[in-house]
Amino acid sequence: MNIQNYINGQYVDPVNNKWLDNYCPANGEIYGQIPDSTKEDVEVAYIAARTAFSEWSNTTLDERNRVLLRISEDIEKNLDRLAEAESKDNGKPIWLAKAVDIPRAASNFRFFANAITQFASESHESVGQNAINYTLRQPIGVVGCISPWNLPLYLFTWKIAPAIAAGNCVVAKPSEITPMTAYLLGEICTNAGLPKGVLNIIHGLGNTAGQAIIEHPDIKAISFTGGTATGAHIARVAAPLFKKLSLELGGKNPNIIFADCDYEDMLDTTVRSSFANQGQICLCGSRIFIEEPIYEKFRADFVKRVKELKIGHPSDPGTKVGALVSKPHLEKVLSYVDIAKEEKGKILCGGKAVSLPDYENGYYMEPTIIEVKTDECRVNQEEIFGPIVTIMPFKTEQEVLEMANKVKYGLSSTVWTNDLKRTMRLTKELQAGIVWVNTWMLRDLRTPFGGVKDSGVGREGGFEALRFFTEPKNICIKY
Repeated sequence: MNIQNYINGQYVDPVNNKWLDNYCPANGEIYGQIPDSTKEDVEVAYIAARTAFSEWSNTTLDERNRVLLRISEDIEKNLDRLAEAESKDNGKPIWLAKAVDIPRAASNFRFFANAITQFASESHESVGQNAINYTLRQPIGVVGCISPWNLPLYLFTWKIAPAIAAGNCVVAKPSEITPMTAYLLGEICTNAGLPKGVLNIIHGLGNTAGQAIIEHPDIKAISFTGGTATGAHIARVAAPLFKKLSLELGGKNPNIIFADCDYEDMLDTTVRSSFANQGQICLCGSRIFIEEPIYEKFRADFVKRVKELKIGHPSDPGTKVGALVSKPHLEKVLSYVDIAKEEKGKILCGGKAVSLPDYENGYYMEPTIIEVKTDECRVNQEEIFGPIVTIMPFKTEQEVLEMANKVKYGLSSTVWTNDLKRTMRLTKELQAGIVWVNTWMLRDLRTPFGGVKDSGVGREGGFEALRFFTEPKNICIKY
């Protein structure tokens, strides 16, 4: 199946008529092609967006609300179709896409459809000066949204929904590895009555299509989710052009487990927070620190539970660990098993590629637990982004706090304890954009989301996203 770009409300071939192969991770086979777009395609998309901006930015909030709600409803109506497409493209189990990815995409549009109607500006009376100041929150214009392959439609809509809710027009690029649900979103937006040019979707490589978006002089804001190295490149390109930037980048998240935790709840959640989506979530807890009194018990129980996880084809309802997203990514993740062995890490389970009957060329890997002796080893310092976690014991709160913070990343942290004072101390001192206590991945879309250090700049979610996609203008009137 050939995927096309979505520009000015229509599906079109790339200007250069060049194409890229699209692979199915479950069997390693090519099942379609996508545009190998260039700056010429981006320019056509930009012109469509710029043309649409004047009318869309002056559309009433009620009308924007209605259009976004229709998109949300159409995503829900297409749940099965979108989930199957997401699974085929990404390798994740279909049940996971149906339970998480696609419902969240619908929620993103529904949330920002309503949020924009409550997004208020400020006014200040200058007492004694006979003046009043008020602030306008105006859309930026044409903005760029670039999303990753791990949660394709989920994160694509997380950017697009607030951008168009705020009155902007968008040139967006999904990952070339997982383009299918972004392609289908164009059809949904057309059917929902989104005006032509408000959303334009360009497919292609990051170093061509993505580069054209970030260096376009008139695309004045970039929202990007992906790797830290790519984020650094975007910042270097965008800074001299004075673009607004929101960069949600990598993570190497600590999962800190104290002996006073609710053990069974912790164990269930830790299996999920380690290996959900094959460990390909920037929020997965990949460094697990366990207080010494329960370390031996946790190690035995955790290994037992992980060995029971079924590795299977994404279409199998019993599959807990599906395919990794691509062959190069599988090879990268497997290389860290060799690195761990060189660093004297102990492989407690997993560590190997898996060949499934009838799907021998698929990109499967055993969920892997590595016992390490120091937090300074590479497998604890570098983002692996796959089904690999490390475990090690700790003695004191101060010791584990230092290890948790001693990485270049600062996206999320998880703490398991029933000690309120300890909770308050740790959550304040952990260097992370989000800290979960006695839970994981419990999200409220009203809250700010993002990281510190090399995990990015800026915040997404709630009014933070609407603030990012608008420019404040102060008006002062003397009376």
